[in-house]
Amino acid sequence: MSAREPQEMAQVAAETGAKKVHRTWDRVLVSAFLAGAYIAFGGLVAITVSSGLNPATWGTLPTLFMGAAFTLGLVLVVIAGSDLATGNMMLVPLSAMRGKISLADVVRNLTLVLVGNLIGALFVAYFLAVQTGVIGHSGASGNAGLTYERLAGIAQAKATGESHWQVFLRAVGCNWLVCLAVWMSLAAKSVSGKILAIFFPIMAFVAMGFDHVVANMFFIPAAIWAGVPQIGWGDALLNWLFAGVGNLVGAVVFVATSYWYLFLKDQPDEVTAAEEPPERA
Repeated sequence: MSAREPQEMAQVAAETGAKKVHRTWDRVLVSAFLAGAYIAFGGLVAITVSSGLNPATWGTLPTLFMGAAFTLGLVLVVIAGSDLATGNMMLVPLSAMRGKISLADVVRNLTLVLVGNLIGALFVAYFLAVQTGVIGHSGASGNAGLTYERLAGIAQAKATGESHWQVFLRAVGCNWLVCLAVWMSLAAKSVSGKILAIFFPIMAFVAMGFDHVVANMFFIPAAIWAGVPQIGWGDALLNWLFAGVGNLVGAVVFVATSYWYLFLKDQPDEVTAAEEPPERA
């Protein structure tokens, strides 16, 4: 089965964005909860596999391991099917540019999906990361202690180590890559092809230390609940604000608008409802 060409990918993306809006609010919320949990699972496994590796010995390789493991999150979102705000930031505005939905539809969908993503990420952070003891506490021994130290370093850097301007710019770069992963997954018609399309952009953004608002909805609360010092909920909210705005800019400006202009502007609508695949991201 051949891959889709970019023109067809653009048509499918616009149809997918419209389909995401035309659902009841409760289905959107449940779907978004799952996506938030899936990204949190990716974050948790990424912390686990990259903990205990001394930079003096390993250099920057831990970030590569972390990025490779984190790809699990978007693989689950796309293959299992759920609504992730960062992917919707590209798909839903693209559908609006195509005239299939309104700006109000875009705002409602992204707001509801962000709320659902937050609930899902917080659920995994509290119950499955902290309460299970997978992430330990200060002074803990063994794997739990190593995982705590790794989480503390990541969360402190994101919550207090980066300026707001840096968070915004890192978030722009992050969602440019995340949306490219979603975009390229539309080219593939097999599960293996979609996973391959997702892997490299996601691995790259994590390895470079960029900011993903939903991932940060896991990292920073998990650190707060694990007792990492000098991080509070005010730090979390500010990070989410600037990361969310940056993610939106990266998605809308560099992916949705660019590919709308290249492949959809002044072009006829060639994809029918019968041809629309069940893509979700």
